[in-house]
Amino acid sequence: MSDVAYDPWSPDFVADPYPAFERLRAERPVYFDEPTGQWVVSRHADVDALLRDRRLGRTYLHVAGHEKFGREPEPEFLRPFWDLNRAGMLELEPPTHTRLRRLVAKAFTARMVEGLRPMVRALAEDLAGALAAKGGGDLIAEVAEPLPVTVIAEMLGVPAEDRPLLRPWSAGICGMFELNPSMEAQRTAVRAATEFSDYLRALARARAAEPRDDLISALAQVVDEGDRLTEDELIGTCVLLLNAGHEATVNATGNGWWALFRNPGELERLRADHALVPTAVEELLRYDTPSPMFERWILEDVSVSGVDIPRGAEVALQFASANRDASVFAEPDRLDLGRDPNPHISFGLGIHFCLGAPLARVELAESYGALLRLAPALRLAEEPAWKPGFVLRGLEALHVEC
Repeated sequence: MSDVAYDPWSPDFVADPYPAFERLRAERPVYFDEPTGQWVVSRHADVDALLRDRRLGRTYLHVAGHEKFGREPEPEFLRPFWDLNRAGMLELEPPTHTRLRRLVAKAFTARMVEGLRPMVRALAEDLAGALAAKGGGDLIAEVAEPLPVTVIAEMLGVPAEDRPLLRPWSAGICGMFELNPSMEAQRTAVRAATEFSDYLRALARARAAEPRDDLISALAQVVDEGDRLTEDELIGTCVLLLNAGHEATVNATGNGWWALFRNPGELERLRADHALVPTAVEELLRYDTPSPMFERWILEDVSVSGVDIPRGAEVALQFASANRDASVFAEPDRLDLGRDPNPHISFGLGIHFCLGAPLARVELAESYGALLRLAPALRLAEEPAWKPGFVLRGLEALHVEC
């Protein structure tokens, strides 16, 4: 293979993985990567097929123990993190996943999400207006981060005085999703999982005793044919909604504006026609995918593009690479805010398709819209730096002027 290497720990790769992905798709679309111990899959057709293939799973624990899959048992100190993580649907497979998603979907409805739009718009305008009034600042810290955290907190019914706790807990837990997290990151994740679980358990019990018009109350009251969420499942679901619905949306906002600043012709096109915002959101999610890689376990032997992958192996499905595949997207490295159709896979596919995708789309559309209206001359103040992680890929900060 060429000297353009797949290296998810390299700052240069994190900053621009697309040349490496182009070579991978052409030369080694399915290969075993020794440093990560994963099979790397980079073509759109293969990633699409594997996301829908029930011979793969987010976990293997429903069919075998760690030893049967050649894995070391998890350290006991990580139990609080894994107990919380596995109480939410992301780390579950059918039939448990099917049951949990059905119950959650009864409360987290499309109608409920669309009903949030006026609140999201008002919040986005407050944040964008404040940024414009002071002549600029860090778009990540002042718009991208507070918007989804506040929306999720409003949905769940977290009191305003407690909301500053949510972002550190989310960041601490999500640190475990990177490849080979450090011991410090693991202990931070355990501490965050413990504190967040304890907080939500108390809040859920209060809402069960005195329900309010919020998602925690709704989840506590959901019943389907006599079935309902356990307390642990309710807590795991709330944490998942915050983490999945927050980290990726923050990165999508920052990555998207950075892409617009690098493509001034498309930014001017959007400024001239705000009706492009819905397709722009989809294109920006494709162009610089905020969650560029998802992992799956092989539950039964599979063959991918003629390469045999054995049971017990782990695959790294490269969403960001699939979203730049020239066999699916014309001129994939060109930002086209009117691209249609746009079959990107940034929200996943199959049974694990992102439940929060409608909410993410509302938040992103309202955020971009508010900044276009209230900060029409928004411009880059300094080139940003990327955070070190690749699994959740985003900017440290995005300093702008208005």
